[in-house]
Amino acid sequence: MARLSQEDHDLVTAAVTAAERLSDGEIVVIVASRSDAYHDVGLHVAALAMLLVPLGLAVVPQGLIDWTASLFLGWNAEPSRAQVMLFLFVKMTAAFLVVRFALAYMPLRMALTPGVTKSRRVHRRAVEVFRTGCELRTRGRTGVLLYLSLAERRAEIVADQAIADRAAPEIWGESMAVLIDAVKAGRPGEGLAKAVEKIGAVLATILPPAASNPNELPDRLVEL
Repeated sequence: MARLSQEDHDLVTAAVTAAERLSDGEIVVIVASRSDAYHDVGLHVAALAMLLVPLGLAVVPQGLIDWTASLFLGWNAEPSRAQVMLFLFVKMTAAFLVVRFALAYMPLRMALTPGVTKSRRVHRRAVEVFRTGCELRTRGRTGVLLYLSLAERRAEIVADQAIADRAAPEIWGESMAVLIDAVKAGRPGEGLAKAVEKIGAVLATILPPAASNPNELPDRLVEL
């Protein structure tokens, strides 16, 4: 996936700075090219292709099987059990390897990954990043992570304790909608900035700025 431009970085930084003036919250924006390598998906699809080989052979007309056998064993030859099993082993192994190597091509692997799997992996990665870079990093536990995974075209908002206690997860729906729409349109920087603006509006209603409102987390966009 392409990296975000410097203009995108500047746009998001300005949006975070403006949003944080309106509340006591701290917004962190992180963009990942993808949230997982999905190696297990490639393995599962290859294994399925291998298991489909016996099923495919079961529906092949007997005449075609006899003709194929004659090419290797001669006319009127009857394959032994060992020869049949060896043939099946070779076909299954070939199916597994062909599909496994084909799925080394990441766009194909991503296309074959179920949407629910992508959503789970993005959520898991967002929580990991939040715990590493945001959780317990502010005095009042007022950090919010906006996490975007470009390859999956999915995003997550993870809030620290002081915010999670006052805001239901559904409250971030509008922020997520504008972000994903912009990402699908090829404008991730603009989408991130708009999402930050809406997150800031929510934070302003539940965490109005205190007299002392230090900037405890970086305002810049971070790319992983």
